[in-house]
Amino acid sequence: MEKETGIVLADSPTVNVGYEAVDVLPKETHESPMLSLDKTKDRDVLRAFIGTHPTLLSWKMDGLTIVLTYENGELLKAVTRGNGTVGEVITNNAKVFKNIPLKIAYRGRLVLRGEAIITYSDFEKINDTIEDVDAKYKNPRNLCSGSVRQLNNQITAERNVRFYAFALVSAQDVDMHNSRKYQMEWLRRQGFEVVEYRMVTGENLDEAMDYFAHAIEKNDFPSDGLVALYDDIAYGESLGSTAKFPRNAFAFKWADEVRETTLREIEWSPSRTGLINPVAVFDPVELEGTTVSRASVHNVSIVKDLQLGIGDTIQVYKANMIIPQIAENLTRSSKLEIPEICPACGQEARVIRENDVEALYCMNPDCAAKKIKAFTLFVSRDAMNIDGLSEATLEKFIAKGFIHNFGDIFEIEKFRDEIVKMEGFGEKSYENLMNSIEKAEETTLAKVIYSLGIANIGLSNAKVICRHFDDDLDKIRSADEEEISAIDGIGPVIAKSLTKYFSNPENNQKVDHLLKYLHINKEEISGEQIFAGMNFVITGSLEHFSNRGEAKNLIESLGGKVTGSVTGKTNYLINNDMTSNSSKNKKARELGIPILSEEDFLKLAER
Repeated sequence: MEKETGIVLADSPTVNVGYEAVDVLPKETHESPMLSLDKTKDRDVLRAFIGTHPTLLSWKMDGLTIVLTYENGELLKAVTRGNGTVGEVITNNAKVFKNIPLKIAYRGRLVLRGEAIITYSDFEKINDTIEDVDAKYKNPRNLCSGSVRQLNNQITAERNVRFYAFALVSAQDVDMHNSRKYQMEWLRRQGFEVVEYRMVTGENLDEAMDYFAHAIEKNDFPSDGLVALYDDIAYGESLGSTAKFPRNAFAFKWADEVRETTLREIEWSPSRTGLINPVAVFDPVELEGTTVSRASVHNVSIVKDLQLGIGDTIQVYKANMIIPQIAENLTRSSKLEIPEICPACGQEARVIRENDVEALYCMNPDCAAKKIKAFTLFVSRDAMNIDGLSEATLEKFIAKGFIHNFGDIFEIEKFRDEIVKMEGFGEKSYENLMNSIEKAEETTLAKVIYSLGIANIGLSNAKVICRHFDDDLDKIRSADEEEISAIDGIGPVIAKSLTKYFSNPENNQKVDHLLKYLHINKEEISGEQIFAGMNFVITGSLEHFSNRGEAKNLIESLGGKVTGSVTGKTNYLINNDMTSNSSKNKKARELGIPILSEEDFLKLAER
């Protein structure tokens, strides 16, 4: 059949792509910019856009957009969407997608766009192999984004990534009959799986919308809405585009799916800082294609605002279709006792009020939960990035007395004979762990500061502080609160946390012990620091960036800082849904803080 059709798929038994590791994913500029789409949650707004024009209505799949280029019938390159103008070359990884054609019958130059996704069933299978709850992947989109951008494509192959074409950019010397539908069917004949679509006009839109609304409940793939694209290619292209959106297409976002359920329990979960987070446990409900039974309530103030009580009837939803949240408490019984002891160590727990927010803290400095969470942060990706030390493994190492402070991790080879005999370990796991520890020895001062787990200091704050003190740890240790709080974007709360930490002789001894094993590289700053002193908040789904971390990295590279909440110190809120009534949007409007779409932000970054 491959000889007859000229089509060879990546998972064909005749193909042996082979696994390959690369050192870096090179950047490449797209032949034509990829704009995001104007969007709505109102069916009538979508109907007005479609009008009498025959339109393709298809799934808006929730994965990572990829641009494929073929020449002489073979896959030439694959590039991620990136920021819409520049993406990363991931050809090596695309070759091991499950359903991508490596060879096609058409021999001209072909450029097309599609979505790389991981199905819910594959996502669950992968998560089932991970014992550590905190190490499990949060959703298929994040897992797919990481899988597609691996340096070693063996990992990509194991993740069962699939590709669905949704747009043909160009096909040399092929008459497409001025029809997007024809393009889709032509791509299908070349061996591509194309996104499911229905042909609609404003008159029969409701029937198609009802079909999609019903189908999404059973789909095995993630989708966050629909896309409407005019079938008439010439007409659509004649409309041009605004500064932000093309005029020939429109996106429809599903309204938040809300379910009613019963609150059964509040679990109190200690963290590395001593903060004990309330987590609501309720009767399981189906939300956005998955079963949900837990949601963070964040702090005591929110518990009181919601007037929670065990047995209350609550409404839950997924914020941005990802994070379970309590929308409303219909009962409001207020029958919930705030614990007075820590659930981990049994010592005193106390409600402390800071900045008008009440939160519960464990007052025991030797709480075991604090230690485990502190080490978990220390080895995490944004900190020292040590693979092979899950929370469960750290708990075992602490219990056996292998590690007491951070520097002990770099001396773990002393316990080699015991480790290789531990359940779940062996020679290979031990070697992998040691290789990861060796790599972690090359790091930056900002990552070291962040990894120490100092209260209120995230990686972005650590970068700002290190930049101010020219990566000189001695200067940071000796700085007083006034000097630190004067740094743009820092302030007195962070300054107090930092000086308090380094005023403790025991903490300094631990840091000195750790530094014996590290080689600190100075972080290079490239380009003009146009965001110096500016604070950004990012919320909602992103189109130009594969994840929030990528947007955060750009902001920090230009001297800015990214925070989690909108305050009087925030300069800009980045949210593609600028008209939404989310809490962050409301707060920004109250404070007169500009709300930027990604396109607005990217223009700001180019100045």
